[in-house]
Amino acid sequence: FKPGSRKAGSNARNFTEGWVEFRDKRVAKLVSRSLNNTRIGAKKRSIFHDDLWCMKYLHRFRWTHLSERLAYERLVRGQRLRAEVSQVKRESNFILQNVEKSSNMEHLRQIKQQKGQEWQEKSWHFTQRQTEQEIQQSKAGKRERRNLKRMAEIQTKSESNISLLAKIFNPPAEQVEKLPSLFEYYQWDL
Repeated sequence: FKPGSRKAGSNARNFTEGWVEFRDKRVAKLVSRSLNNTRIGAKKRSIFHDDLWCMKYLHRFRWTHLSERLAYERLVRGQRLRAEVSQVKRESNFILQNVEKSSNMEHLRQIKQQKGQEWQEKSWHFTQRQTEQEIQQSKAGKRERRNLKRMAEIQTKSESNISLLAKIFNPPAEQVEKLPSLFEYYQWDL
């Protein structure tokens, strides 16, 4: 259970941790061992009745170490606050600049419309990297073009070969004697 709410106007503070410095190391060890995990409040009506002490002896720990640590934590907290404030300032300045730009653009658009000119908003164009599918399509297109080019080369070579073979194996008409047809050769009678 939570302890009861404080009365209005009370200046009582709730502490979560604290330190005790002892002159004698033996006494410090004895107190930390005896009070660790024992109830804080003795009377049942006390708000701390069910709370427990959590004590630990810190070996070779001095009060100067504690004050240095607390100072460091204060410094870090201040730096964090300054960083947050500067971040908020940057964001608010950015928003204000964008609001001013949009109002200026709206004013320019109204002026252009009054003059009868067409308003075009300027937009940035960024070249995008190709997707995997586009890369595969371009590679497939290159392969197809390469294959078509090879087929065209083979066809032109075969046409030149045909004309060469025709010159070799088909002599001119003057040199060719009229050969009888197969029908005449076998003299078929119908």
